[in-house]
Amino acid sequence: MSDFEVESEEFETHSVLRPRGDIDAYSVGQFREALSGLAEIPRLLIDLSEVPFMDSAGLGALIGGIRRNRDHEGEIVVVCDKPALTRLLHTTGFDRIVPVIETLDEGLSTLLGDDAPSNDD
Repeated sequence: MSDFEVESEEFETHSVLRPRGDIDAYSVGQFREALSGLAEIPRLLIDLSEVPFMDSAGLGALIGGIRRNRDHEGEIVVVCDKPALTRLLHTTGFDRIVPVIETLDEGLSTLLGDDAPSNDD
């Protein structure tokens, strides 16, 4: 069993959920609870860059969280730069229900569109 924690940050235009550690049968309850707490957020970025492993329980929790968010007309983007995890998300068709983006900057741009912060200033 690995150490697992979830942090969330709220910004003016969106919120970010950052799980850290394996999302598996041992940690999925904490992950599901964090997702449930953000179900009514209009724009949510889930940053999986510090998640080395996710099993089917974690994937199920992620899909459930997305459904709850969408029930409230929310938008979600997932950031994932881990090849094994990205492969899981593509293989299961997850990337057909929400965008799976490799970098945080690209994820924010996808989520926020014209509201994304500009680096030109």
